[in-house]
Amino acid sequence: MANILVVDDQLGVRRLLFETFKEEHHTVEMAADGIEALQIMQNFHPDLILMDMKMPGMNGLETLRRIRAMGNKVDVIMMTAYGDSQNMVQAKGLDVIHYLSKPFDLFELRDLVREVFRKQEAEAGKS
Repeated sequence: MANILVVDDQLGVRRLLFETFKEEHHTVEMAADGIEALQIMQNFHPDLILMDMKMPGMNGLETLRRIRAMGNKVDVIMMTAYGDSQNMVQAKGLDVIHYLSKPFDLFELRDLVREVFRKQEAEAGKS
C-alpha cells in the first residue's frame, strides 16, 4: 500500500486519520506541526500528505513551500476550517491537488485518497 503523512495540530484529527488509513493498510506517520513534518520526511517518504492549513509556528503553506524547495513533488491535500480564497490560490500555486474544508466527511476523504492513489498507479504505469 502507500505511505501517508498526516500533519495537523489537533490530536483528534491526527488520530482519526491515522486509524482510518491504517485500516486501509497504509503506512501512516503523524506530525503536530510543520517542523515535525519536515523532520519526519528526512526518513519517511510519503506518497500523500494530508496537511492542515492553520497550525502554530509554521503553517501548512510555509511547510509546503519548504517541501517543494527540497524538490519533493509529493501529492498534498490541504485541509482547513477557514475558506480563505487567497490561501487557496497560494495552495494551488504549490500544486496542492485538493483543498478540503473542515469539518470534512471521512468517507469522502477516504474515497478521495483512493482516487489519488489510483491516479498515481496509472501515472506510474505510463512510465
